[in-house]
Amino acid sequence: MCIAHSRDPVQCIIPPFMLERLAESRNASVRKAALRNLQVSAEVRTQRALLANFGAGYLRNTLPRSAGATKLERRVYDQGGRNPPASRLPGTLRRAEGQAATGDAAVDEAYRFAGNTWTFWRKVHGRNSIDDAGMTLVASVHAGVGYDNAFWNGMQMVYGDGDGVVFQRFTRSLDVVAHELTHGVVQYTSTLDYQGESGALNEHFADVFGVLVRQYTRRETAAASDWLIGRELLVAAPTRRAIRNMKEPGTAYANDAFLGSDPQPAHYRNRYKGSDDNGGVHINSGILNRAFALAAIDAGGSAWRTVGPIWYQVMQNLLPSSAFADCAAQLRSVARTQADGKHRLAVERALRTVGL
Repeated sequence: MCIAHSRDPVQCIIPPFMLERLAESRNASVRKAALRNLQVSAEVRTQRALLANFGAGYLRNTLPRSAGATKLERRVYDQGGRNPPASRLPGTLRRAEGQAATGDAAVDEAYRFAGNTWTFWRKVHGRNSIDDAGMTLVASVHAGVGYDNAFWNGMQMVYGDGDGVVFQRFTRSLDVVAHELTHGVVQYTSTLDYQGESGALNEHFADVFGVLVRQYTRRETAAASDWLIGRELLVAAPTRRAIRNMKEPGTAYANDAFLGSDPQPAHYRNRYKGSDDNGGVHINSGILNRAFALAAIDAGGSAWRTVGPIWYQVMQNLLPSSAFADCAAQLRSVARTQADGKHRLAVERALRTVGL
Protein backbone atom coordinates (compact mmCIF):
# COMPACT_ATOMS: atom_id res chain seq x y z
CA MET A 1 0.00 0.00 0.00
CA CYS A 2 1.12 3.58 -0.57
CA ILE A 3 -0.06 5.88 2.19
CA ALA A 4 0.73 9.51 1.48
CA HIS A 5 0.97 12.71 3.45
CA SER A 6 0.07 16.05 1.89
CA ARG A 7 3.52 17.02 0.62
CA ASP A 8 4.81 13.53 -0.19
CA PRO A 9 5.59 12.78 -3.85
CA VAL A 10 4.66 9.09 -4.05
CA GLN A 11 1.34 8.24 -5.68
CA CYS A 12 0.08 4.74 -6.46
CA ILE A 13 -2.34 3.57 -9.13
CA ILE A 14 -4.12 1.12 -6.79
CA PRO A 15 -5.81 2.93 -3.88
CA PRO A 16 -5.42 1.67 -0.30
CA PHE A 17 -9.05 0.63 0.06
CA MET A 18 -8.60 -1.89 -2.76
CA LEU A 19 -5.56 -3.45 -1.13
CA GLU A 20 -7.26 -3.55 2.26
CA ARG A 21 -10.16 -5.40 0.66
CA LEU A 22 -7.73 -7.91 -0.90
CA ALA A 23 -6.09 -8.42 2.50
CA GLU A 24 -9.43 -9.74 3.77
CA SER A 25 -9.81 -12.24 0.92
CA ARG A 26 -10.51 -15.91 1.58
CA ASN A 27 -8.05 -16.76 -1.19
CA ALA A 28 -4.80 -17.47 0.63
CA SER A 29 -2.47 -16.37 -2.17
CA VAL A 30 -4.32 -13.09 -2.74
CA ARG A 31 -4.50 -12.40 0.99
CA LYS A 32 -0.80 -13.17 1.48
CA ALA A 33 0.21 -10.92 -1.41
CA ALA A 34 -1.98 -8.08 -0.14
CA LEU A 35 -0.56 -8.34 3.38
CA ARG A 36 2.97 -8.22 1.96
CA ASN A 37 1.99 -5.18 -0.07
CA LEU A 38 0.65 -3.42 3.01
CA GLN A 39 4.01 -3.90 4.72
CA VAL A 40 5.90 -1.80 2.17
CA SER A 41 4.24 1.43 3.33
CA ALA A 42 6.82 2.28 6.03
CA GLU A 43 9.79 2.27 3.65
CA VAL A 44 7.84 4.11 0.96
CA ARG A 45 6.78 6.77 3.48
CA THR A 46 10.37 7.24 4.64
CA GLN A 47 11.67 7.64 1.10
CA ARG A 48 8.79 9.95 0.23
CA ALA A 49 9.37 12.19 3.25
CA LEU A 50 13.07 12.53 2.47
CA LEU A 51 12.37 13.54 -1.13
CA ALA A 52 9.68 15.99 -0.05
CA ASN A 53 12.11 17.66 2.35
CA PHE A 54 14.79 18.02 -0.34
CA GLY A 55 12.31 19.46 -2.83
CA ALA A 56 12.28 19.94 -6.60
CA GLY A 57 15.65 21.72 -6.70
CA TYR A 58 17.37 18.68 -5.24
CA LEU A 59 15.61 16.41 -7.69
CA ARG A 60 16.60 18.55 -10.66
CA ASN A 61 20.23 18.36 -9.62
CA THR A 62 20.19 14.64 -8.76
CA LEU A 63 18.23 12.95 -11.53
CA PRO A 64 19.95 11.93 -14.77
CA ARG A 65 19.40 14.30 -17.68
CA SER A 66 19.19 13.74 -21.39
CA ALA A 67 22.35 14.78 -23.22
CA GLY A 68 20.29 16.65 -25.82
CA ALA A 69 17.85 19.45 -25.07
CA THR A 70 14.86 17.45 -26.30
CA LYS A 71 16.24 13.92 -26.52
CA LEU A 72 14.23 10.99 -25.20
CA GLU A 73 16.26 9.01 -22.67
CA ARG A 74 14.93 5.86 -20.96
CA ARG A 75 16.43 3.37 -18.53
CA VAL A 76 14.57 0.27 -17.36
CA TYR A 77 15.88 -1.73 -14.41
CA ASP A 78 14.96 -5.15 -12.98
CA GLN A 79 14.45 -5.52 -9.24
CA GLY A 80 14.19 -9.29 -9.54
CA GLY A 81 11.24 -9.67 -7.18
CA ARG A 82 13.03 -7.92 -4.34
CA ASN A 83 10.97 -7.11 -1.25
CA PRO A 84 10.03 -4.52 -0.22
CA PRO A 85 9.45 -2.99 -3.67
CA ALA A 86 10.97 0.36 -2.72
CA SER A 87 14.25 -1.12 -1.49
CA ARG A 88 17.60 -0.53 -3.17
CA LEU A 89 16.21 1.12 -6.26
CA PRO A 90 16.61 1.06 -9.17
CA GLY A 91 18.02 -2.52 -9.55
CA THR A 92 19.90 -4.08 -12.48
CA LEU A 93 19.87 -2.14 -15.74
CA ARG A 94 18.12 -4.20 -18.41
CA ARG A 95 17.45 -1.77 -21.23
CA ALA A 96 18.85 1.69 -21.98
CA GLU A 97 17.84 4.15 -24.68
CA GLY A 98 18.26 2.78 -28.18
CA GLN A 99 18.87 -0.82 -27.15
CA ALA A 100 16.88 -3.67 -28.67
CA ALA A 101 13.91 -5.35 -27.02
CA THR A 102 14.86 -7.80 -24.29
CA GLY A 103 12.01 -10.29 -24.62
CA ASP A 104 10.99 -9.55 -21.03
CA ALA A 105 7.46 -8.17 -21.44
CA ALA A 106 7.63 -5.94 -18.35
CA VAL A 107 10.95 -4.39 -19.36
CA ASP A 108 9.86 -3.79 -22.94
CA GLU A 109 6.42 -2.43 -22.01
CA ALA A 110 7.89 -0.01 -19.47
CA TYR A 111 10.36 1.15 -22.12
CA ARG A 112 7.80 1.49 -24.93
CA PHE A 113 5.06 3.17 -22.89
CA ALA A 114 7.50 5.64 -21.33
CA GLY A 115 8.42 6.59 -24.90
CA ASN A 116 4.75 7.02 -25.83
CA THR A 117 4.26 9.27 -22.82
CA TRP A 118 7.35 11.36 -23.57
CA THR A 119 6.22 11.78 -27.19
CA PHE A 120 2.77 12.96 -26.14
CA TRP A 121 4.13 15.60 -23.78
CA ARG A 122 6.67 16.78 -26.34
CA LYS A 123 4.46 16.80 -29.44
CA VAL A 124 1.21 17.98 -27.88
CA HIS A 125 2.35 20.34 -25.11
CA GLY A 126 5.97 21.10 -25.97
CA ARG A 127 7.36 19.73 -22.68
CA ASN A 128 10.92 18.47 -22.54
CA SER A 129 10.22 15.30 -20.54
CA ILE A 130 8.39 15.15 -17.22
CA ASP A 131 10.14 18.09 -15.58
CA ASP A 132 10.41 20.11 -18.82
CA ALA A 133 14.19 20.00 -18.37
CA GLY A 134 15.17 16.73 -20.03
CA MET A 135 14.66 14.27 -17.18
CA THR A 136 15.67 10.69 -18.01
CA LEU A 137 12.67 8.38 -17.59
CA VAL A 138 13.74 5.68 -15.13
CA ALA A 139 11.66 2.60 -14.29
CA SER A 140 12.10 -0.49 -12.13
CA VAL A 141 10.08 -3.60 -13.01
CA HIS A 142 9.51 -6.91 -11.21
CA ALA A 143 9.26 -5.06 -7.91
CA GLY A 144 8.34 -7.17 -4.90
CA VAL A 145 6.66 -10.57 -4.88
CA GLY A 146 3.08 -10.52 -6.15
CA TYR A 147 3.15 -6.74 -5.76
CA ASP A 148 -0.22 -5.24 -6.70
CA ASN A 149 0.77 -1.69 -7.53
CA ALA A 150 2.77 0.81 -9.54
CA PHE A 151 3.98 4.13 -8.23
CA TRP A 152 5.92 7.30 -8.96
CA ASN A 153 8.28 8.00 -6.06
CA GLY A 154 9.31 11.51 -7.03
CA MET A 155 12.30 10.31 -9.07
CA GLN A 156 11.26 7.21 -11.01
CA MET A 157 8.57 4.61 -11.75
CA VAL A 158 8.22 1.27 -9.91
CA TYR A 159 6.04 -1.57 -11.24
CA GLY A 160 4.87 -4.78 -9.59
CA ASP A 161 3.95 -8.00 -11.38
CA GLY A 162 0.56 -8.47 -9.70
CA ASP A 163 -0.77 -11.43 -7.72
CA GLY A 164 -1.90 -13.34 -10.82
CA VAL A 165 -5.43 -13.78 -9.49
CA VAL A 166 -6.86 -10.25 -9.50
CA PHE A 167 -4.04 -8.20 -11.01
CA GLN A 168 -1.56 -8.87 -13.79
CA ARG A 169 1.74 -7.06 -14.29
CA PHE A 170 1.43 -3.31 -13.98
CA THR A 171 3.33 -2.46 -17.14
CA ARG A 172 0.54 -3.88 -19.33
CA SER A 173 -1.47 -0.64 -19.45
CA LEU A 174 -0.29 2.41 -21.37
CA ASP A 175 -2.72 4.70 -19.55
CA VAL A 176 -1.44 3.47 -16.17
CA VAL A 177 2.18 4.17 -17.13
CA ALA A 178 1.17 7.62 -18.42
CA HIS A 179 -0.96 8.24 -15.32
CA GLU A 180 1.96 7.63 -12.98
CA LEU A 181 4.39 9.69 -15.04
CA THR A 182 1.84 12.52 -15.06
CA HIS A 183 2.15 12.63 -11.27
CA GLY A 184 5.69 13.71 -12.07
CA VAL A 185 4.38 16.51 -14.29
CA VAL A 186 2.12 17.67 -11.45
CA GLN A 187 5.14 17.54 -9.14
CA TYR A 188 6.94 20.04 -11.37
CA THR A 189 3.94 22.31 -12.02
CA SER A 190 1.16 22.89 -9.47
CA THR A 191 2.57 20.49 -6.81
CA LEU A 192 -0.96 19.70 -5.63
CA ASP A 193 -1.07 18.50 -2.01
CA TYR A 194 -1.89 14.80 -1.86
CA GLN A 195 -4.88 14.97 0.46
CA GLY A 196 -8.54 15.90 0.27
CA GLU A 197 -9.75 17.77 -2.78
CA SER A 198 -6.29 18.90 -3.87
CA GLY A 199 -5.18 15.26 -3.78
CA ALA A 200 -8.26 14.25 -5.77
CA LEU A 201 -7.28 16.89 -8.34
CA ASN A 202 -3.80 15.37 -8.44
CA GLU A 203 -5.32 11.96 -9.21
CA HIS A 204 -7.77 13.50 -11.65
CA PHE A 205 -5.09 15.15 -13.78
CA ALA A 206 -3.09 11.91 -13.76
CA ASP A 207 -6.14 10.06 -15.10
CA VAL A 208 -6.87 12.77 -17.67
CA PHE A 209 -3.43 12.74 -19.20
CA GLY A 210 -3.11 8.99 -18.76
CA VAL A 211 -6.11 8.46 -21.01
CA LEU A 212 -5.04 11.26 -23.36
CA VAL A 213 -1.66 9.60 -23.92
CA ARG A 214 -3.51 6.41 -24.87
CA GLN A 215 -5.94 8.23 -27.15
CA TYR A 216 -3.13 10.19 -28.81
CA THR A 217 -0.97 7.11 -29.32
CA ARG A 218 -3.85 5.11 -30.80
CA ARG A 219 -5.45 8.11 -32.52
CA GLU A 220 -8.75 7.48 -30.73
CA THR A 221 -11.42 10.15 -30.80
CA ALA A 222 -13.24 11.08 -27.62
CA ALA A 223 -16.35 9.33 -28.90
CA ALA A 224 -14.47 6.11 -29.69
CA SER A 225 -12.64 5.89 -26.36
CA ASP A 226 -13.94 3.58 -23.63
CA TRP A 227 -12.61 6.00 -20.94
CA LEU A 228 -11.41 3.11 -18.77
CA ILE A 229 -8.26 3.31 -16.66
CA GLY A 230 -6.18 0.17 -16.14
CA ARG A 231 -8.38 -2.32 -17.96
CA GLU A 232 -5.34 -4.42 -18.98
CA LEU A 233 -4.22 -4.85 -15.37
CA LEU A 234 -7.16 -6.94 -14.24
CA VAL A 235 -7.45 -10.67 -14.65
CA ALA A 236 -10.65 -11.03 -16.71
CA ALA A 237 -13.89 -11.49 -14.78
CA PRO A 238 -17.50 -10.47 -15.48
CA THR A 239 -17.57 -8.34 -12.32
CA ARG A 240 -14.61 -6.12 -13.22
CA ARG A 241 -13.83 -3.92 -16.23
CA ALA A 242 -11.08 -1.59 -15.03
CA ILE A 243 -9.72 0.26 -12.02
CA ARG A 244 -11.73 3.36 -12.85
CA ASN A 245 -14.29 4.47 -15.44
CA MET A 246 -13.86 8.16 -16.22
CA LYS A 247 -17.10 8.51 -18.16
CA GLU A 248 -19.21 6.58 -15.64
CA PRO A 249 -17.59 6.71 -12.19
CA GLY A 250 -18.73 3.97 -9.85
CA THR A 251 -19.07 1.33 -12.59
CA ALA A 252 -15.52 0.03 -13.08
CA TYR A 253 -16.22 -3.06 -10.97
CA ALA A 254 -19.27 -4.27 -9.08
CA ASN A 255 -20.01 -7.04 -6.58
CA ASP A 256 -16.58 -8.52 -7.25
CA ALA A 257 -15.57 -11.29 -4.85
CA PHE A 258 -12.13 -9.71 -4.35
CA LEU A 259 -12.63 -5.97 -4.94
CA GLY A 260 -16.22 -5.33 -3.94
CA SER A 261 -17.82 -2.42 -5.79
CA ASP A 262 -16.42 0.81 -7.20
CA PRO A 263 -17.00 3.64 -4.65
CA GLN A 264 -16.42 6.61 -6.97
CA PRO A 265 -19.22 9.22 -6.99
CA ALA A 266 -20.36 10.87 -10.21
CA HIS A 267 -21.62 14.14 -8.66
CA TYR A 268 -20.09 16.59 -6.20
CA ARG A 269 -23.02 16.33 -3.78
CA ASN A 270 -22.14 12.66 -3.28
CA ARG A 271 -18.43 13.24 -2.63
CA TYR A 272 -16.68 11.20 0.02
CA LYS A 273 -16.01 13.25 3.17
CA GLY A 274 -14.12 10.74 5.33
CA SER A 275 -10.43 10.33 6.10
CA ASP A 276 -9.72 7.05 4.26
CA ASP A 277 -7.81 7.17 0.99
CA ASN A 278 -6.08 10.35 2.21
CA GLY A 279 -9.43 12.07 2.27
CA GLY A 280 -10.77 10.40 -0.85
CA VAL A 281 -8.03 11.27 -3.34
CA HIS A 282 -8.82 8.29 -5.58
CA ILE A 283 -12.52 8.15 -4.74
CA ASN A 284 -13.47 11.76 -5.44
CA SER A 285 -11.28 12.09 -8.54
CA GLY A 286 -14.16 10.45 -10.41
CA ILE A 287 -16.24 13.63 -10.18
CA LEU A 288 -13.94 15.74 -12.35
CA ASN A 289 -12.98 12.69 -14.41
CA ARG A 290 -16.59 12.53 -15.50
CA ALA A 291 -16.60 16.25 -16.30
CA PHE A 292 -13.55 15.88 -18.52
CA ALA A 293 -14.91 12.84 -20.38
CA LEU A 294 -18.30 14.53 -20.94
CA ALA A 295 -16.66 17.77 -22.11
CA ALA A 296 -14.39 15.89 -24.51
CA ILE A 297 -17.25 13.88 -26.01
CA ASP A 298 -19.43 16.99 -26.28
CA ALA A 299 -16.62 18.94 -27.98
CA GLY A 300 -16.10 16.12 -30.49
CA GLY A 301 -12.97 15.10 -32.32
CA SER A 302 -9.71 14.38 -30.51
CA ALA A 303 -9.69 15.31 -26.83
CA TRP A 304 -5.98 16.16 -26.81
CA ARG A 305 -6.76 18.92 -29.36
CA THR A 306 -10.06 20.22 -27.96
CA VAL A 307 -10.41 20.32 -24.15
CA GLY A 308 -7.05 18.74 -23.28
CA PRO A 309 -5.14 22.05 -23.67
CA ILE A 310 -7.62 23.74 -21.31
CA TRP A 311 -7.00 21.13 -18.62
CA TYR A 312 -3.23 21.36 -19.15
CA GLN A 313 -3.15 25.12 -18.59
CA VAL A 314 -5.29 24.82 -15.47
CA MET A 315 -3.11 22.02 -14.10
CA GLN A 316 -0.09 24.32 -14.32
CA ASN A 317 -1.84 27.28 -12.68
CA LEU A 318 -3.40 25.68 -9.62
CA LEU A 319 -1.96 26.17 -6.14
CA PRO A 320 -0.90 23.24 -3.93
CA SER A 321 -4.02 23.59 -1.75
CA SER A 322 -6.52 24.17 -4.58
CA ALA A 323 -9.98 22.64 -4.20
CA PHE A 324 -12.57 21.54 -6.77
CA ALA A 325 -14.19 24.99 -6.82
CA ASP A 326 -10.83 26.59 -7.66
CA CYS A 327 -10.27 24.13 -10.48
CA ALA A 328 -13.78 24.64 -11.88
CA ALA A 329 -13.38 28.42 -11.79
CA GLN A 330 -10.08 28.22 -13.68
CA LEU A 331 -11.49 25.76 -16.22
CA ARG A 332 -14.29 28.22 -16.96
CA SER A 333 -11.88 31.15 -17.15
CA VAL A 334 -9.44 29.42 -19.51
CA ALA A 335 -12.29 28.10 -21.65
CA ARG A 336 -13.74 31.61 -21.97
CA THR A 337 -10.46 33.20 -23.01
CA GLN A 338 -8.82 30.48 -25.09
CA ALA A 339 -11.46 28.09 -26.44
CA ASP A 340 -13.99 28.53 -29.21
CA GLY A 341 -17.68 28.70 -28.45
CA LYS A 342 -18.35 24.99 -28.88
CA HIS A 343 -15.57 23.94 -26.55
CA ARG A 344 -16.45 26.61 -23.99
CA LEU A 345 -20.03 25.37 -23.85
CA ALA A 346 -18.85 21.77 -23.59
CA VAL A 347 -16.79 22.62 -20.51
CA GLU A 348 -19.62 24.58 -18.92
CA ARG A 349 -22.20 21.85 -19.49
CA ALA A 350 -19.87 19.16 -18.13
CA LEU A 351 -19.07 21.10 -14.96
CA ARG A 352 -22.74 21.74 -14.30
CA THR A 353 -23.55 18.06 -14.85
CA VAL A 354 -21.21 17.04 -12.00
CA GLY A 355 -22.37 19.84 -9.68
CA LEU A 356 -19.47 22.27 -10.03
